[in-house]
Amino acid sequence: MFADRERILIRSGKGGDGHVSFRREKYVPSGGPDGGNGGKGGDVIFVVDKGMDTLFTYKHKYRFSAGDGKEGGKARMTGAGGKDIIIPVPEGTVIRDAASGKVIADMSNGNDRQVILRGGDGGRGNMNYATSRMQAPQYAQPGRPAMELEVILELKLVADVGLVGLPNAGKSTFLSRTTNAVPKIADYPFTTIEPYLGVVDFGDGSGFVIADMPGLIEGASEGAGLGHRFLRHIERTRVLLQIVDAAGTEGRDPVEDIRVIREELRKYGGMEEKPIIIAANKIDSIPEGDDVLERIRKEFENEKCRVFAISAATGEGVQELLHFIYETLKTAPKALVFEQEFFPEDVLITEDLPYTIEIEQGKTMEYIVEGPKIEKMLGYTNLESEKGFAYFQRFLHKSGIIDDLKAKGIQEGDTVRMYGHAFEYYEEGDREDRK
Repeated sequence: MFADRERILIRSGKGGDGHVSFRREKYVPSGGPDGGNGGKGGDVIFVVDKGMDTLFTYKHKYRFSAGDGKEGGKARMTGAGGKDIIIPVPEGTVIRDAASGKVIADMSNGNDRQVILRGGDGGRGNMNYATSRMQAPQYAQPGRPAMELEVILELKLVADVGLVGLPNAGKSTFLSRTTNAVPKIADYPFTTIEPYLGVVDFGDGSGFVIADMPGLIEGASEGAGLGHRFLRHIERTRVLLQIVDAAGTEGRDPVEDIRVIREELRKYGGMEEKPIIIAANKIDSIPEGDDVLERIRKEFENEKCRVFAISAATGEGVQELLHFIYETLKTAPKALVFEQEFFPEDVLITEDLPYTIEIEQGKTMEYIVEGPKIEKMLGYTNLESEKGFAYFQRFLHKSGIIDDLKAKGIQEGDTVRMYGHAFEYYEEGDREDRK
């Protein structure tokens, strides 16, 4: 069964708590603190599975959770990390925040693996809190809590060419003749109720991917028939191939059929830049003397639209059409990629948690920024990754920390310290670069 839109709940792993313990060894009556750190919680990771072509797996399973980190142990032992959860999806899946509808990730165009929710860091054990004043700390840090998010998975097929047309125009016949796809073919509306992908192979290593979409009907842009479920799948295609029943075997006027599809594409939006090619199909059934091909060319053919007369049933004109599509793809716009709009960690920016900034004089001025807001942010952010550090920079700006540092007189070259991390401050580009 084909499924192209599902809703699931994802949860990262909680960080393990830090441990409170003290050395108890023979001949060492006053052993120091040796409580270990908690293990990091597991991440929620989405990966592209090339063998999947539907989201049906998620129709009957809703909750997906990574493993929690384990508590730290005695003798400075760090707790085990929680197990990551890997969620496979078909190529072309867009992951959205269910509440806002904003894009979290687009699993296409080489983005085959992405961490969507990062597990919480483990808490620090009491071995980290020993000082000259407090040699036996009874305190350990709790692990960072799990993050939970409801997301919508939306499959938008990745294909070079989108095959569009009213029911029984001959799309499935065309696809079965030109590619390795095996769609169902019959003479009744909505035979195709799910997209079919096929590869056009010219035998020399060149070719393209073509998708036969479910039959459009008038009003699809407003949700009639298969409506938006169909239209979302042509958003990524680079060229649209409109198949029309030129013989009017269903009793419809071919010119009017083309107008209907064009209008639905216009109303849906986002199709204006795509090249459109018209394939006037079933020419083997056109009555002698009928001027339908001339009427179609007169109405629609121009420098942005070519009309080809073909018969998907007999193969007449098909090869010429395929080679023209291949050449058109060389200059067609690139496939649509959805940019990230929603960052799960941004909830930390909006939380009203305090922080402090202290100044210490050294070779350079040092600004020590601490507080639950900072500690919590660092507990979810991997500063070793490019995306993690980009989020860290965005956090500093959006949370007002940069403005507060400027108000306290920070200058270029001064050092900012945050829970074991040191950064050198630069004015240029309003950015923070790590040492």
